[in-house]
Amino acid sequence: MTTTPSPPTDEPDPTLQAAGELLRALASPVRLGIVRELSGGGKYVHELVSALGVSQPLVSQHLRVLRTSRIVTARRQARETRYTLTDDHVAHIVLDAIRHVQE
Repeated sequence: MTTTPSPPTDEPDPTLQAAGELLRALASPVRLGIVRELSGGGKYVHELVSALGVSQPLVSQHLRVLRTSRIVTARRQARETRYTLTDDHVAHIVLDAIRHVQE
């Protein structure tokens, strides 16, 4: 019994679609910097502001994008929120991209 291939659709493969969304979420120098900083461990917003040299509202805005994309997680500790990477896979992507452009 032979099978006929499915006709082509305009829908991208769901895995490729998800990968594209991940890369879109990372497509900002500030968000790349946040992931780079968090690759060394969790940080508070004020630590990210210091490390990146950008304003607190800007860091918070980008953290919101990263949280929505499930790249970072937030945990409230007393009056501050500590951000960590959800897993190390994204850090590898970002750090490899940074190393690539430095070559």
